[in-house]
Amino acid sequence: MVSDITISLCMIVKNEQDVLARCLESAKNLVDEIIIVDTGSTDKTKEIAYLYTDKVYDFKWVNDFSKARNFSFSKATKDYIMWLDADDVITKSEQKKFIELKNSLPNDVDMIVLKYNVGFDENDNVTLSYYRERIIKNDKKAVWEGQIHEVIAPHGKILHKDIYIEHRKLHQSDPKRNINIFLDMKLNGIKFTPREQFYFARELYYNKLYNEAIMEFNNFLDNKDGWIENKINACIDLAECYTLIGKKEKSFLTLLRSFEFDTPRAEICSLIGNYFFNNENYKSAIYWYNLATQIKPDITKGGFCLIDYYKFIPYMQLSLCYYRLGDINNAIEFNEKAGKVKPTNSSYLYNKDFFNTLTKNN
Repeated sequence: MVSDITISLCMIVKNEQDVLARCLESAKNLVDEIIIVDTGSTDKTKEIAYLYTDKVYDFKWVNDFSKARNFSFSKATKDYIMWLDADDVITKSEQKKFIELKNSLPNDVDMIVLKYNVGFDENDNVTLSYYRERIIKNDKKAVWEGQIHEVIAPHGKILHKDIYIEHRKLHQSDPKRNINIFLDMKLNGIKFTPREQFYFARELYYNKLYNEAIMEFNNFLDNKDGWIENKINACIDLAECYTLIGKKEKSFLTLLRSFEFDTPRAEICSLIGNYFFNNENYKSAIYWYNLATQIKPDITKGGFCLIDYYKFIPYMQLSLCYYRLGDINNAIEFNEKAGKVKPTNSSYLYNKDFFNTLTKNN
């Protein structure tokens, strides 16, 4: 059954005066109610919020994102609830698709999962994307869990839609914020869920505490519980930690370990290719890079998808492998394949000029 649904937009914010209006301008015509929960702004964030809604609430920050988000959800009065971060944007093309979805959504859907584009290259091509729960039926089953890297557990009838939200940061958040929350949790004796264990390891890695990150990643991988997509990403991050402390063989073995959890991903195959390339074993590198180009990304699984590893990066690396082997024709061919993916990429254009000069001189 299809009906005209209503949507509450619920947001938690703090010191977002530079991005909040941009976000709300992109969303204001898509939703029927806007709820802003401020967790302690000292700038003009609340003044900006009041330009779009009179439903602005204060919430004392207690180092718990889920508590703040659940408070915002508790204020929602419409059929469905959508969440956004202040530095998220819905582009014109996606606004149109969003309205079409809203006008045609069956009212028996419990959760709508949308694309989240969070990484971009110098030419604004998407490099990192994944699906996130974005619109949830307002039936009290939508509960945020986790103090940090919070999530709503999948439930009921779930609909995946090819509509994307862009995460466009203008300023970096406190780099110590997340790890301090985890350390505070640990100090208070809170037992981490497998998901929290994974993200704690990531925060250690981001803060260059590589040995501590290695221990936590291995503990997570040895835990029989945990989401497959987190296991794959843990292998990628753990391999990088080993590389950064000079343990390249362990890095290689960690990438291979990812095959315990699921079928090969292009990211893993490309990184294995890099291992052989760096050891000047170009024929083995070619095998793995070629395999990467044959794998199709599937972001419906919900994991992080590094788009460039599925075509562009392995094509560029194949070009370099064949050049090192003296096979100029194949080197040119794969550089051109990379160029079809990213025709304005500076590395592709540099290689193109280099190969043109090389062939002219010969």
